[in-house]
Amino acid sequence: MDPRKAQDLSSTTWDRSIVPALREYIGIPNKSPLFDPKWQENGHMAKATRLIADWCRQQAVEGLKVEVVQLPGRTPLIYMEVPGEAKDTVLLYGHLDKQPEMTGWLEGLGPWQPVLREDKLYGRGGADDGYAAFASLTALRILKEQGLRHARCVILIEGCEESGSFDLPHYIEHLKDRIGTPSLVVCLDSGCGNYDQLWCTTSLRGLLTGNLKVEVLKEGVHSGDASGIVPSSFRILRHVLGRLEDASSGAILPRELHVEIPKQRQEQAQAVAKVLGDEVHSKFPWVGGTRPMGESAAERVLARTWRPALSITGAEGLPALESAGNVLRPSTTVKVSLRIPPTADANKAAAYLKRLLESDPPYGARVTFEGEKSSPGWNAPALAPWLAESAGRASQAFFGREAMYMGEGGSIPFMAMLGERYPQAQFLITGVLGPASNAHGPNEFLHIPTGKRLTCCVAMVLADHAKR
Repeated sequence: MDPRKAQDLSSTTWDRSIVPALREYIGIPNKSPLFDPKWQENGHMAKATRLIADWCRQQAVEGLKVEVVQLPGRTPLIYMEVPGEAKDTVLLYGHLDKQPEMTGWLEGLGPWQPVLREDKLYGRGGADDGYAAFASLTALRILKEQGLRHARCVILIEGCEESGSFDLPHYIEHLKDRIGTPSLVVCLDSGCGNYDQLWCTTSLRGLLTGNLKVEVLKEGVHSGDASGIVPSSFRILRHVLGRLEDASSGAILPRELHVEIPKQRQEQAQAVAKVLGDEVHSKFPWVGGTRPMGESAAERVLARTWRPALSITGAEGLPALESAGNVLRPSTTVKVSLRIPPTADANKAAAYLKRLLESDPPYGARVTFEGEKSSPGWNAPALAPWLAESAGRASQAFFGREAMYMGEGGSIPFMAMLGERYPQAQFLITGVLGPASNAHGPNEFLHIPTGKRLTCCVAMVLADHAKR
């Protein structure tokens, strides 16, 4: 491959075609079904699907077939095929659904308002994961224009990843004969530790979510009359959560929710810590003198990739401050989001979590935990020598630095699903979600130079895969 020609084509395509398409895509509020139960009636998902499918159909990729597949009652899926000259099949993956708006966007920015500032494209979904289809086809164009061979490629762009990919298994089964058995899976929905090199994701944590509710009264009562007799639902909630999390350290207490961290992953965490140093934690928008947890950069890398962690992401039963009277409230409900280690059994962990939170409720209060999502984690298979060499060459060619290997704290349910279905496949999991890009939060952005370079890296790996 001629790196300069690859960079020229990628950069030109991004500037003239991909960025304008992404700006239009960002303006569509196609929230994932979990956050928009009326997604079919609202039509945003269909609009985003048409936008991406139409762009793909216009690309000069010989033999390209683009089809929107939609099973009854399920989110749409874009299915693409490109014939290849080499044996085997490569499966490339992305998604087009988005997280909800979130508050806290800076002045002039907004979730459905595409804003280009210098080399960053702000708005919801551009980096997570609207760019994937565009980058995948552009990588194939690079190969075609340089006359390089590649395997048959199948590209899947799904519509409910942010809801746990519950529709995807049905499409994988429905299309199994057309997909075949890939020997390489490329996923462009992950993160990067910096914007200076290629980052390959080695593991993903699983996720358990649900609503924990504590009820003590049928209706609110005067706090002066009841406090001291009626236990606070909020205090009982704290007590119950204390079974799960150490309030002082944030450590998850039950051993049942931990796993032994593989030696190789520990060594990779040490290498990442040497490269990133304080950037492991300095990338976050800290307030005041808030300090990170953990005693070292390596420990922080492992804490966000291999150790369980609890977040409370929502609440009900708490009135707004201006409406908070002297009332002892009847109930408190919180949204529990528990990240679990990559190799933990998600179903067993979910059943354990429900027993832990509901058993022996203090004061006999009604404590219920209604599980919402149970997504398994994923740990990459041993890296084949050809892929390790190819990723290293690609990173040097297009970033000028060595490739790095690191786990991610988030979850991509698709990976565990495919890892189980195609146990012999190799995986290249990477992405553009680097420092401050803030996927799922306010001020999300796509770092365009990284998108351009990553597109070239994917092209080189596809070419090397055909030669292995």
